[in-house]
Amino acid sequence: MKKLTTLAAAFAILGTLGAAPAHAQQKFVTIGTGGVTGVYYAAGGAICRLMNKDRAQHGIRCSVESTGGSVYNVNTIKSGELDFGVAQSDVQYNAIKGMAQFKDAGAVSDLRAVFALHPEPLTVLARKEAGITKFEDFKGKRFNIGNPGSGQRATMDVLLPALGMKTADFSLSSELKADEHSAALCDNKIDGFAYVVGHPSANIQDPTTTCGAKLVSLTGPAIDKVIADYPYYAAVTIPGGMYASNPDPTQTFGVVASFVSSAKVSDEVVYTMVKAVFDNFEDFKKLHPAFANLDPKSMIKAGLSAPLHNGAVKYYKEKGWM
Repeated sequence: MKKLTTLAAAFAILGTLGAAPAHAQQKFVTIGTGGVTGVYYAAGGAICRLMNKDRAQHGIRCSVESTGGSVYNVNTIKSGELDFGVAQSDVQYNAIKGMAQFKDAGAVSDLRAVFALHPEPLTVLARKEAGITKFEDFKGKRFNIGNPGSGQRATMDVLLPALGMKTADFSLSSELKADEHSAALCDNKIDGFAYVVGHPSANIQDPTTTCGAKLVSLTGPAIDKVIADYPYYAAVTIPGGMYASNPDPTQTFGVVASFVSSAKVSDEVVYTMVKAVFDNFEDFKKLHPAFANLDPKSMIKAGLSAPLHNGAVKYYKEKGWM
C-alpha cells in the first residue's frame, strides 16, 4: 500500500512538472524586431521593458528577438512562433491583402494591428546652392532615386507619376545606395536625393551639418491623393530644428513602422501590453529619439490596414480614443 502511495505521489510530481512548460508558455511573449542596431529592436526592447516592469501583477514576461525584419516577423507570427512583431505599414497591407511578398502563400488573415510606431517618411534633401523650394524644381537637376529594391526607390516609383514626372525629367537619375548619397550631395555630384528613414537619422544629419543641405517638403493635391490611394502611407511632419540649417517643419509622407500580432494571441495578453505602453507613455517616448513626437491618437490609426486586435480595441475604448 505504501509503495502504491509513493508511486502515486511520484506521478503527481511528474504531472506537475509536465504541466509547467504549458503554464510557462502562457506567461511568456516574444516580440520579433529587426537588426540589433536598428530602431525596430529598440522599439521591441522599450515595449518589453515597460511590460516586464509590472509582471508581478500580470504574470506575463516579455522578451525580444532580433530578426530579419518586417516580412519575417509577419510570417513567424502567422506560424505561431512569435506573438508580436514590428512591420512596415506597406508590408502589413500586403500581408492582409495577400499581395507582393505574400502573393504565393496567400493573405495572412489572422494578422492584427496593435498600434503604429514611428513614421519612416520619404525624406528629400537638396544641395543648398540648388535653389530647390519644391520637388518639381528638381526637373533638369541631378537626383538620386535610390537603388532598385530599396524603400526610397519603391516610393519614388509612386511619387513621380503622381506629380506627372518621370526619371527622364532629371538631367541625371542616379541609383546610389543610402550609404553613398550624402557624400555625393556634399561633393556636388548630385543636387538631391530621396531616402525613406525614421528620424532623427545620422544619414540626414551628416549632410545638413557638413554642407547645409535643405529638407524639401512634399505637399499639395498630388501628395494628398497618394496618401488616399495607398492606405499604408500617412502624412508625416519632420519637426523644425531637428537638423542643422533646417529650422522649419518639413511636411512629407511615408510608411509607418507598425506593431502587429495575431488574432490567436489572447485579448488579455494584447490588452496588458497596450496598457503597459500607454499607461507609461511619457517613459516610452524617452526610450528612443524616434519616439519623441509620437501621439497616441494617431498611433491607433496611422498606416494601419489590418484590423485592430480586440485586446487593443478594449483599451482604446476605455481611454475614449475610439
